[in-house]
Amino acid sequence: MSEHLKLVDHPLVQHKLTLMRDKDTSTAVFRQLLREISQLLAYEVTRGLKMTTKRIQTPMAQMDAPTLAGKKLALISILRAGNGLLDGVLELIPSARVGFVGLYRDEKTLQPVQYYFKVPEGMEDRVVIAVDPMLATGNSSVAAIDLLKKRGASDIRFLCLLAAPEGIARMKEAHPDVPIVTAAVDERLNEVGYIVPGLGDAGDRMFGTK
Repeated sequence: MSEHLKLVDHPLVQHKLTLMRDKDTSTAVFRQLLREISQLLAYEVTRGLKMTTKRIQTPMAQMDAPTLAGKKLALISILRAGNGLLDGVLELIPSARVGFVGLYRDEKTLQPVQYYFKVPEGMEDRVVIAVDPMLATGNSSVAAIDLLKKRGASDIRFLCLLAAPEGIARMKEAHPDVPIVTAAVDERLNEVGYIVPGLGDAGDRMFGTK
């Protein structure tokens, strides 16, 4: 396992992912599973956050207790499917600041087209976690990270549910400083850029738009 890629092989993560892959899983159950699995993945992607201490009074005594250091995290959803991961991570880190990068994939060229960008102030001083369920070609993810870096972000982590080898390679080439945390690395992309065996279009399955 390289520093660039962290595969979360926890039994609960793998079990929930299998349920999500099943084509007979309903939209409502798919959404709930995505929320649950995103919290388990968030636990891993936030490992190693900088800590400090603050003086508190417990019912028994004063103590110097550990607490997160620095500015509040920035969670960046790569629209639209990123919102499914975002909801679960926000439950775990409710004080985080939230931003959105709107990209859609041109079905002919498979290249990303930007239509929206709104992120918190002070990106250069925040740990930034970009979320998108699928790392397929990697083109949209690379484009989103490009935009975040232009806004000043330097400590960026990428959280996804599934990754294809092609997407991992593309991200490593473009952004070797951005670690990827994922629940699975699948076989390959098909001829239209979908992950195989994958779980289909995450946005369609989440929002029932197929």
